[in-house]
Amino acid sequence: MQINVTSATEAISSLSSEKKSGNVGKDAFMNLLATQLKNQDPLEPAKNDEMLAQLAQFSSLEQMQNLNDNIVGLAVLQQSNAALQQLTDAAALMGKDVQYTDPDTQTETWGKVDGVKIKDGVAMLSIDGKDVPLASISQIGAPPAEPAV
Repeated sequence: MQINVTSATEAISSLSSEKKSGNVGKDAFMNLLATQLKNQDPLEPAKNDEMLAQLAQFSSLEQMQNLNDNIVGLAVLQQSNAALQQLTDAAALMGKDVQYTDPDTQTETWGKVDGVKIKDGVAMLSIDGKDVPLASISQIGAPPAEPAV
């Protein structure tokens, strides 16, 4: 019997190129497994325990990929929940007087919150035309009365 060297070589080179790029997937392993089965020596076929070991490895790989996908999904969800919580906290300050550390001068200043947005994952308050991070707010309430002259 003649082994189809071209398809085996293609399967191996496909797997090698995917491994180099870091994207070895289920399809590459299935392609390699199918090529191996298709091209095995009929007088000495693969033993059952070898096939079971390969299938177990494939199943384990698939479970790890699914777990990784779930972890990535949870991380994205956690980031969006954190951004949503910041936005909610910042929106509660709309129209209120706040004391904050001015991002330009690093001095404590009072102003009224007139807008809220998320910028690079951080809640920003618009105070007197300046973008001020929510974390820079130190006090909420009426500014102290200025002394009479």
